[in-house]
Amino acid sequence: MHQMLEEKLRRFEELERQLVDPEVLQDSSKLVDVAREHGSIAKLATCYRNFRQMNAQILEAKEMLTGNDPELKELAELELPELKERREGLWNELLDLTIGGEDANRTRVILEIRAGTGGDEAALFARDLYDMYKHYAEKKGWKVEVMDLNATELGGFKEIVLGIEGEGVFRELQYESGGHRVQRVPETEAKGRIHTSAATVAVMPEPEEVEIELKPEDYRLDKFCSSGPGGQHVNKTESAVRLTHLETGIVVQCQDEKSQHKNLAKALRVLKSRLYDHFREIEAAKRSDDRKSKVGSGDRSQRIRTYNFPENRVTDHRINLTLYKLDSILAGNMEPLIDGLLEYERQEQRMAFGTVD
Repeated sequence: MHQMLEEKLRRFEELERQLVDPEVLQDSSKLVDVAREHGSIAKLATCYRNFRQMNAQILEAKEMLTGNDPELKELAELELPELKERREGLWNELLDLTIGGEDANRTRVILEIRAGTGGDEAALFARDLYDMYKHYAEKKGWKVEVMDLNATELGGFKEIVLGIEGEGVFRELQYESGGHRVQRVPETEAKGRIHTSAATVAVMPEPEEVEIELKPEDYRLDKFCSSGPGGQHVNKTESAVRLTHLETGIVVQCQDEKSQHKNLAKALRVLKSRLYDHFREIEAAKRSDDRKSKVGSGDRSQRIRTYNFPENRVTDHRINLTLYKLDSILAGNMEPLIDGLLEYERQEQRMAFGTVD
C-alpha cells in the first residue's frame, strides 16, 4: 500500500507540473487527458500528502519533547494529541480511499451484463439488472452511456455494455462482478413454478488514454451491418464494427450507433478496458500468495448474489447479507448492498494494515 501511495503522489505531482507546462497548455487534447488523470487521483494523492505532512509534524513535536527547552516541551505536549487525532482521521480516510486497490478512485468504468442460463427469462433478468444499475447511477448523478446492446424480441438483453462515469463509480460498483442468480415465476409459466435463471456482470475500470497504447496494427477491424432484435430495424450500411485484439484474442463489437466512426470509438474504449482488466488479472495472479479479499476477487464465474422474487429477498453470499427489500433494490436503492460490501472490505483493510503509531 505504501509503495502504491508513493507512486500515486509522484504521478500527481508530475501531472501538476504538466498542467502549467506551456507545451501541454498549447495541446488541447493532451491537456484534457492530463486534467482528467489529475482529477482522478487528486483526492487520494492530496490525502496522502496531508498524511505525510502530519507525520512530519508529529516527528518534529516528538523531537521537541526530548529537547532541553521547557517551553517547547510544553508546546509539544499540548500539540501531540491533536496532531495524532488529525493523523488518525487521515489514516482512516486513506484506508477508505484505497478500498479496491490502485483503481479505487477511477471515475469511469465499463460495465457488461450478459444473460446466462435460462433463455428468455435470463435475458429479462439481465434487463432488470440494467435497470437497477441505471437507476442507481441516476441517483448518484453518474453519466450512463450504452456502448453496445443485443436485445431479444421479448424486451430482454442477451448482452448490454455500458460506460458509466462519475465520482466514486469504480469504488462502489467494483464488487458487482460475478454471477447473479434470479428465482421467480416467469410470466409465461402457467403452473406457477419458480424458475432459476442467471446473468453475469463484469465491472472494469476504464483506463486513461495514455495507460493503454493501442495501434491499428494491434487489432483486426471487421465491419458489418447492424440489426435489431429478430432482424428488425436493419441498418443497410456497414456501421457496426468488430475488433479482434491479435495478441490476446479479445473480441469487442459495437453496433448501437448509426455512425461507424462512433461505433469504432466506443469499441476502442471497451477493448482498452478489457485489455487493462486482462493485464491486471495477470499481475494479480503473479501476486496470488498475497491476501485476497473475500469480496474483491471479481471472478465472473463466482455466484455472488441471489434475487428471490417470491420472498422479496436479496442475498449476497460473500458477506452473508440477506435483505427483504428486493423491489426497492431493483428500483435503484442499492445502498444497503453496496454499503455492506464496502464496510466488510473496510474492516479487512483495517485488519491488514492496522493502526499508525
